[in-house]
Amino acid sequence: MEDNKIDEISWFIPEFEKHERTKNWYIIASVVVIFLLIFAVITKNYLFAVIVIIATIITIFHDGKEPDFLNVIIDDDGVIVGRKFYDYDDLKDFSLLLKPKEGLNNLYFEFKNTIKQRISIPLNNQDPLQIRDLLLKYLPEDLERTNMPLSENISKLLKI
Repeated sequence: MEDNKIDEISWFIPEFEKHERTKNWYIIASVVVIFLLIFAVITKNYLFAVIVIIATIITIFHDGKEPDFLNVIIDDDGVIVGRKFYDYDDLKDFSLLLKPKEGLNNLYFEFKNTIKQRISIPLNNQDPLQIRDLLLKYLPEDLERTNMPLSENISKLLKI
């Protein structure tokens, strides 16, 4: 009898989400940067001014870059995203958020080490049930997560 269990699932995702920014976004961002720089000078917090300038330069250079595509592989050994390997022993749990009306179709991994940032992976057209079945062999599922993390909501709202 042949076993039809899936031992590996792979797909490609963009390295980062490319936001479409309007002219108004750039105007508002420029005003905010100028305000922050004035505030830093008034409060004599020059380190903050340097951080604002560096963040602005990084944003400008990053804005013109198109995302590379990363291969996501989930198999018996762990999870690979691009060149990074995540062993199941380092992961606390996973959660699937599927809200098509909100355009949300993501897989999340939380680390046992709370200092490490969670991993958010778009599922694209992958079958979430197959992914869930494979991951349940190695990790518990976090059924409490029902919404996108606040940090992702803020990033989407601010288009950063």
